[in-house]
This record gives sequence, structure tokens and C-alpha cells, in this order.
Amino acid sequence: MSDVTLRGIRKSYGALEVVHGVDLDIKSGEFVVFVGPSGCGKSTLLRMIAGLEPITGGEISIGGRVVNDVPSPQRGIAMVFQSYALYPHMSVYENMAFGLKLAKTPKAEVDQRVREAARILQIEAYLDRMPKALSGGQRQRVAIGRAIVRDPKVFLFDEPLSNLDASLRAQTRVEIAKLHDTLDATMIYVTHDQVEAMTLADRIVVLNSGRIEQVGTPLELYREPVNTFVAGFIASQRMNFIDVSATGSGLQLPGKKMLALSHPQLSQVRTLGVRPEHLELADATTADLSGKLAVIEQFGEYALAYVELPSGEAITIKLEGAPDLQLHDTIHIKVPVGVIHLFDEAGRALR
Repeated sequence: MSDVTLRGIRKSYGALEVVHGVDLDIKSGEFVVFVGPSGCGKSTLLRMIAGLEPITGGEISIGGRVVNDVPSPQRGIAMVFQSYALYPHMSVYENMAFGLKLAKTPKAEVDQRVREAARILQIEAYLDRMPKALSGGQRQRVAIGRAIVRDPKVFLFDEPLSNLDASLRAQTRVEIAKLHDTLDATMIYVTHDQVEAMTLADRIVVLNSGRIEQVGTPLELYREPVNTFVAGFIASQRMNFIDVSATGSGLQLPGKKMLALSHPQLSQVRTLGVRPEHLELADATTADLSGKLAVIEQFGEYALAYVELPSGEAITIKLEGAPDLQLHDTIHIKVPVGVIHLFDEAGRALR
């Protein structure tokens, strides 16, 4: 059993509290991703689970055992860091075997564990190489292999892909997903990259200023964010937020257009949220919004159009293909009512 339970976890540096009473249950075999902006406390929380950072208050349990006062090597965890931290004078085999040798593991068992980890990670051909002869992606696989050979209860990943280029990040992300499926191990993964979070996680924990904003599956967070922070942070393109005012029959949009809408909490609505991929081009007579095209980014299979509204607000539209639009054109936009999100003055979602 390798579940992880956090109860009332707090962390302070002197008078400054940076993690504020976090409660979380991670099931055995689950892949959970901590995501949030820089300084939100995600790496600090991971390091407290690892025992690398003392907690100020609360209780951490791993596999049903309280580990508050248990040294890191005895917690049954293995950690993969952003930096590979490989010994440059040791071969790949020696790097992966080093921790087991320190633990006086029998030589035959060391060899069996190292070769099995190398097989899983497809680095068998590199076992005799030195780290300097490896690419960044290969070095990160060695670092992951060094964690695998320990056969831990829980794997902890602290932004392991941030030093890789875009193509290697995508490739290694797939390998980590396959690894989780192969090992069926509990994994906790820290990243600031929403794409990594959405594609890897069974559940995502969104952190902000040392507090949990929301916990849920990637699709739950995408479809039902609890507030504007989560709505604006989750997904590859940020949700558009438009200031509106409620009337008896709907919402007043920028440009004096009305969006007909019936909602039990309509009077509380102050912000309309809609994702770039849900907006549609329209003609002037049917459009809900109009504005000037400020920037267009062509990606081949889709384009991102950045439109400035008369109110001064800017919104993004994701358009399939390579639309023939020119800078400073007037763009007319339809807002489908079925995909909008409504938020109150405090930024809370209105269901």
C-alpha cells in the first residue's frame, strides 16, 4: 500500500507562512500532479513529503504510516529532480547501482534491478557510457532509472522535464506516462506546465499562494473550474474573461450587445469566461462581440487570433486551419451560450 495522506500541512519560514493547512488524499497507484505559478508552494510541498523540508504543522502519512519524524531515506520514496545530478565519473550502470551498493544490496540483486530498470526505460545500450556521452533526455532517463531500482512506495518528480527542449519534453512525457502504467506506482509530479499536468495526471492539484484551489481530473478542471484562477490557469490557452453586467434578460457585453441568458444567479454575474477554442467567427449581424485583430499566430493546423475589444479588453480565439485574416481587420465573434462560464465579483464560479 502506497497511499499518501496530508492533514493540515503548514510551512513557515520565521513569521512568513508559505503553505497554509493543506489537506490531501492520494490513492495508491495514482498519478497526481501539483501545478501552479512560481512561488505557489508546490515544490515546497513535495519536499516536505520527501522529508527534505521539515513541516511546521500537520501530519504526513505514507502507506498508512505517519512519517513526520522519519528521515527521508526511510520513507520509502524516490525523488527525481530538475537537475539530473548524475556522478560524472561513473558510468550509467554505476550511477543507477550506487544507492543499492550503499545499502549493501547483494551484487546479483543490484545487477538484476539495474538491468530491469534499463530495459523499462530503453537505455540498455547506454549502461557502459559516461553521462557526458548522453543527451539531456537520456540523462533524465538514467535519473529516473536510479529511482526505479530502489523499488520505492512513492515516486516524486520535481519539474523533471524543464531542462529539456520542446521535442524531448514531449517524448519524455510519453515515457513517464508509460512508466506509470508499467509500474502501477504512486507518483507525485510537480510542474508549472499545464500541458504536462493535463496529459499525465489522474488528478491535478491546483495550488495558489500555498493553498489548494481545486483538486480534480484534468477534464473536471477544464470543464468545471471553481474560480477564475483555475479557469485561467488550466489548459494550453488561457480562458478569456470579459467584464459583463446582468440585466433581466441576459448579460450586457462590451459594445452594447446583449447575450440572452437565463440563470438562477444571473444578478450575481460580473465576469463571463469562455475558452479560445469555443469562440466562433461570425458576421456583423449575428456577432456578439467585435474588435480589431491585433496579432495572429499561425501554427499550421490552427491559429491564435488576439482581438482588442472596444472596451480595451483583449480576447483570444483559436481557429482551425490557417484562416486568411489581416492585422487591424474588424473581427466579428459569436459566443455560444452552452460553453460559457459565469463568475461572481469574487471570481467564484456560479453553477
